[in-house]
Amino acid sequence: MVPLESSKLFGCLTPGEFERVHRAAREQRYAAAEIMFKQGDEGDGIYVVKSGLVQITTLVGQDDRRVFSQVPAGEMFGEMAVMDNDVRSATAIASEETVVYFIPRTDLLEMLELYPRLSVSLVREISRRLRDFNRHYIREVLQAERLALVGRFARSIVHDIKNPLNIIGIAADMAGMNNATVEMRVSARQRIRKQVDRISNMVSELMEFTRGSHTSFVLALTNYDTFINQLFEELKAEAAAKSVTVVMENPPPSARVALNPQRFSRIFFNLVHNSADAMPTGGNVRLRFSTDGKTILTEIEDDGPGIAPEVLDRLFDAFVTHGKAHGTGLGLSICKRIVEDHQGQISARNRPGGGAIFAFTLPIHKS
Repeated sequence: MVPLESSKLFGCLTPGEFERVHRAAREQRYAAAEIMFKQGDEGDGIYVVKSGLVQITTLVGQDDRRVFSQVPAGEMFGEMAVMDNDVRSATAIASEETVVYFIPRTDLLEMLELYPRLSVSLVREISRRLRDFNRHYIREVLQAERLALVGRFARSIVHDIKNPLNIIGIAADMAGMNNATVEMRVSARQRIRKQVDRISNMVSELMEFTRGSHTSFVLALTNYDTFINQLFEELKAEAAAKSVTVVMENPPPSARVALNPQRFSRIFFNLVHNSADAMPTGGNVRLRFSTDGKTILTEIEDDGPGIAPEVLDRLFDAFVTHGKAHGTGLGLSICKRIVEDHQGQISARNRPGGGAIFAFTLPIHKS
């Protein structure tokens, strides 16, 4: 139980000044769960909790009531509607049997004019409460964002992994049939292997995306032409399995760059795989290179339908997909992160007449 003179709001007053407060204050008792005032009521005065606990709630939307404050003994509430002469913006409910001091609005305003120290004390208390509310609000927003992101991850995983799992199930049933031929079992095994690889790639993308923006990795000085020539053979072999031909329009420049070969090669595989997905009946992917002496520009161009205009300006955002039968929507976001981790920039545009062009830069190392 906290006497009124010990409350934070009135602790600044002299005994003589406090007599005015004491004459204005009225004790009020509330049973547990009893409403003290409702959202929308007139702001007729402030309350200081003598004993018990008060819960401050507000209605978010039509039927979602949120608790944003618990007011213990010695603390005040209800001051905002008094100060701005407006209706209550929240509802106050006694969490347990509670006794409060109620000070009418007219009396409080008169005392604020008479005692400047009380005005300063009130402003200080309002400021502190606003800070507490801001911290609470930020926590709520961050938690909501985390839950939303988890939801998007869950939807992405469930949607994208369901298809290959279905194919695996069908292939396993075929291989297990009593009358299955050797050819049927070989075909089923190949289909299962392909879908397992798909799931593995999806999981790798999710794991890559959840890494921090400052993931530690080692950069090594590498000749860019050597790196590209070694990578090119792997790209050609993987693309050929999808009836896609990868060609180099010109040789890569012989310049030294600082890169992590394993991570940087991920950019090429992601972009070439995207191009192959956009050309289900086959086509060509062209690599070309140029340099201004400070940076190397690499462009990857395909013969597909191009990038949909509605996603072009947010193509590198996470979970953005358009027209793809599978995938996590994280591949291009990961490419952007890897390029930026190597101090470069990446962009995309449509080629006149059809096809997409992805371009990214890499700074040349000055020995």
